[in-house]
Amino acid sequence: MEVWPGTAYPLGATFDGTGTNFALFSERAERVELCLLAGDLTETRIELTEVDGYVWHCYLPHIQPGQKYGYRVHGPYDPASGDRFNPNKLLMDPYAKAIQGQIDWDPALFSYEFGDPDSRNDADSAAHTMHGVVINPFFEWDGDRQLKIPYHESVIYEAHVKGLTEPAPGNPRRAARHLRRRGAPRSHRAHEEARRHRH
Repeated sequence: MEVWPGTAYPLGATFDGTGTNFALFSERAERVELCLLAGDLTETRIELTEVDGYVWHCYLPHIQPGQKYGYRVHGPYDPASGDRFNPNKLLMDPYAKAIQGQIDWDPALFSYEFGDPDSRNDADSAAHTMHGVVINPFFEWDGDRQLKIPYHESVIYEAHVKGLTEPAPGNPRRAARHLRRRGAPRSHRAHEEARRHRH
């Protein structure tokens, strides 16, 4: 597989229309592997060799949206100092823009054996955790059209949803009064009045 250096920013998996940049921050890691996952969870591992400011990164020119991935991070295993690096644990990207799967709380997810917090659990966690998914960040505007409402016919306002709706839960009369106090357009007030007379 072709691997390019990529960039340290933005963090996460970023599709650019051609390929995907992967970037993960880890100050204490000694080695990082990007794991591309197939449907049956078989892995293609890519060692990240580029590091800038503790961000491990690469660019894969042919990786498209829908690709599932995770990381295996190597480093010190010293629970007393807070380090529990274990490459047997597939880690979800904390910067993932989408995730897929469920955590099933299998013991393989934990870094230690239950009942012995100082032990090390080397069971593979890939089948028991969630995975990051590469997304397409581009919106397809095909078929959408501009409304072209003239400014003199437009009402532009900023509204806080809770403040606009909270005083009238299920009470149309109170809602109409509340909207009048808030300066709602006459057409909206007329609609509220008509609704009030129907009930």
